[in-house]
Amino acid sequence: MRTLFKSMAIVALTATTAISETQGVTDSEVLIGSNQDMSGPFAAFGAPAVQAAKIYFDEINAAGGVHGRQIRMVVEDHAYQMPKAMSGLNKLVNSDKVFAMLLSLGTPMNIASFPLLESKQIANVSPLTAARQMAEPPSNIKYAGTSSYHAQMLAAVPYVAEQTGAKTICSMYIPSDFGLEIAEGTHDAVKANGLTFGGETKHKPDELDFVGSISKLASQGCEAITVALGVRQAITAVATAKKMGLTDLKFIGSSASFHTAIAKVPGGVTEGFYAAAGWSDIVARMGHPDVAKWVASYQGATGEFPGSGALLGRSAAETLVRALEAAGHDLTPESFQAGMESLSFEDTISDVQVDYSADDHQGADLVVISQIQEGNWTELVRK
Repeated sequence: MRTLFKSMAIVALTATTAISETQGVTDSEVLIGSNQDMSGPFAAFGAPAVQAAKIYFDEINAAGGVHGRQIRMVVEDHAYQMPKAMSGLNKLVNSDKVFAMLLSLGTPMNIASFPLLESKQIANVSPLTAARQMAEPPSNIKYAGTSSYHAQMLAAVPYVAEQTGAKTICSMYIPSDFGLEIAEGTHDAVKANGLTFGGETKHKPDELDFVGSISKLASQGCEAITVALGVRQAITAVATAKKMGLTDLKFIGSSASFHTAIAKVPGGVTEGFYAAAGWSDIVARMGHPDVAKWVASYQGATGEFPGSGALLGRSAAETLVRALEAAGHDLTPESFQAGMESLSFEDTISDVQVDYSADDHQGADLVVISQIQEGNWTELVRK
């Protein structure tokens, strides 16, 4: 009996030691980090995404957490600036010692984070960027949430060209990894569909004067322009074109432009704007009981109707919780990977099917093309 009790004690001690040695995990808590834009050009996505995720975690925690652990989320604001992003990442990983990253915003910021996250085996779940690098090349720490910017352009450009008769396509973008992927997707879509590429303009993240750029593109015969800009920038670009009398000029955004705020600009400024994204807008789906329940919960907690950022935050939080549940009580990077790779569920909030596997770390593949009509995003087609 003494030998048996000794063996049991060794097993228990080994299990406890394994958990205690896993960064960001204790018997009572799992620590999640987010390197976020809370005050910069993409704060309209970042701030509500964090808020929605925390509200969801609060609900899970109130019900006992996951395997007895409370989920705590630590957020750093980089304001879409690389130096701040690297400083925030270092704090989250090496000082706070988070177990996983969630909803981190920005293509260049996420790409720059991968070497450190790889070295520490810290998973990067549902980042707020749809760049292909979020799942490519394959890595056991990369878990993209939606279809890529590139795939969105491949779907949207020929669709808009067919529907409107536009044959000359142009591009306006921030020349970061984010903008370059959308520009590349535009070029590839033009080439694959027998269209003409008319020209491009490059912009700083805080730039808001687009008169010269749009004049240039209009003079080059552009009939439709893909945009990889901040939320406020996208609104300003469309408004500028209309003020210049270029009412027939079409604008096409990616998921980075598929935001409630762009649809709700007073006076119909953004009416007619197209966007291709990896999820469906929430407004038209209020009749779904899960959607209505979530909207009521979010409004009760914040006093505001949830927009696109909140939707992404809620969906990402559910993905993380499901993975933690599937990982089991002995939470390690390896068990979390197995949990993520086992996920297959219908995300009723985003209206997409989520599937991960050992061979596929992109949760959803759907591309939804929508257009702003009468102040709301109207879904046109799914690809």
